[in-house]
Amino acid sequence: MALGVPVLGPCAETVSQSAEKTTAGRPNLVFVFSDQQSFDMLGCAGNKDIITPNLDKFAAEGVRFNHCVSSSPVCTPFRGMLLTGQHPLRSGAFCNDIRIVPGEGRYFGEVLRDAGYSCGYVGKWHLYGGDRRRPIPAGPYRYGFDRTFLSNNCNELLDDKRAYYWDENGRKQLCGDWEPYAQTRQAVKFIEENAAKPFALFLSWHPPHNWDGEFGYDAPAELLKLYDPARLTLRPNVEDTPQVRKMYQGHMAMCTSVDRTFGELMNKLRALKLDENTIVVFTSDHGDLLLSHGYRGNKGRPECESLRVPLLIRWPHVLKPRVSDLLLGPLDFMPTLLSMLGLKIPETCQGRNLADAIRTAQDDAVESVPLFLFPWGWRGVYTRRYTYAFDLPGSTMRFACLYDHQNDPREIKNLFNAPEYKEVSEKLHAQTLAWMEKFGDTGMAYKDLMERVMVKEDIVPGPYGAMTSGSSRQGRLKGRPEDVLAGKIK
Repeated sequence: MALGVPVLGPCAETVSQSAEKTTAGRPNLVFVFSDQQSFDMLGCAGNKDIITPNLDKFAAEGVRFNHCVSSSPVCTPFRGMLLTGQHPLRSGAFCNDIRIVPGEGRYFGEVLRDAGYSCGYVGKWHLYGGDRRRPIPAGPYRYGFDRTFLSNNCNELLDDKRAYYWDENGRKQLCGDWEPYAQTRQAVKFIEENAAKPFALFLSWHPPHNWDGEFGYDAPAELLKLYDPARLTLRPNVEDTPQVRKMYQGHMAMCTSVDRTFGELMNKLRALKLDENTIVVFTSDHGDLLLSHGYRGNKGRPECESLRVPLLIRWPHVLKPRVSDLLLGPLDFMPTLLSMLGLKIPETCQGRNLADAIRTAQDDAVESVPLFLFPWGWRGVYTRRYTYAFDLPGSTMRFACLYDHQNDPREIKNLFNAPEYKEVSEKLHAQTLAWMEKFGDTGMAYKDLMERVMVKEDIVPGPYGAMTSGSSRQGRLKGRPEDVLAGKIK
């Protein structure tokens, strides 16, 4: 819930005067996230086929969460919530390729920067709307990460010949390697250069997102060789076909590349004797259905393969290694981690500060996490026992569902219309409406929302978002959606 605490910033003291005092003895932060990696694509989560030894070891040293949920399981909404602590109707990140509004010192990177942390961002950004192939200029649209910012915004060509990034001078540079390998070297360099003072590094890898190849899941040859498609264990809710097996092979190979790069990162922290005083987080922005339930799309649905993501947090001497059933969503990352770092949480944050619940193993502290997908017109709620979602009027697709995780962990049976679950459905529906009311979400049709809050010239018709990757539009908003909708901005 929203926290009534003052904004951290240069008040009685300037930032430069107070930075040394505010960061003295504080831990570093390394926040690592992959793209489109479901909760079940780690060995420590029970997957016996996937090769992720570094992340498995890391999980054994920290807290592994069973119920981290991507509230709006597509790229820009997750990233917007992570870096702002705000619901999309406040920040503007309600669909892909939106340029969210500036934070005015209240976003994650800005709070860290103003508290004296050296801040770095490496990898996929996907928050500078419109044409994905342009650099993000220095200034307010980097949301506090001006010190080191190496990104391609959202390039989906990951091989050694086409992967690229924009350097600090706005010049396009080829990576010359499998993209996450090159990005990890950049991240390691940042750590080396900032080892003497508290730093906060965000590292965003694009794999295992589909991108190229016969079935869209290519990977370096040496990693593909690790997986025999014929021997892989498929999810029980997917049809067994050669195409699916090839997708699994490529997806798992990319997950292994993520694991290898994560291992390099941890080795560098250990070599520099920084790992004991660094909070390290690993997660993903959303999952990948991989054709589960017969759905052709990869994400954006309320099923667990789309919603649930890995979450591992290691903080030696503070967090005891364990497996947690605490519920978390992307709105909770910023307030929780700022609290762990000993920093004040801006009053604009709309997530929950779960730092004490994590430290003291209060796994029942959260009852539900809100779910919403604006472009496809569905809302819902996730609890430890159930996933519930319903379609808004005018939705062109069907997402209505009720799944019982306890009796049907792979969500094969949809209980939405089951008479024996009527009371459960009514309770979860009421919880969903309560979350919608909290965030000022009236269930407005997506087309109407776009026309109300977007700059007219930047609206591109289509069911899946405001823009396409080839668009020359800029993804601009008239202002914060909640302010526009309230009539404060015309």
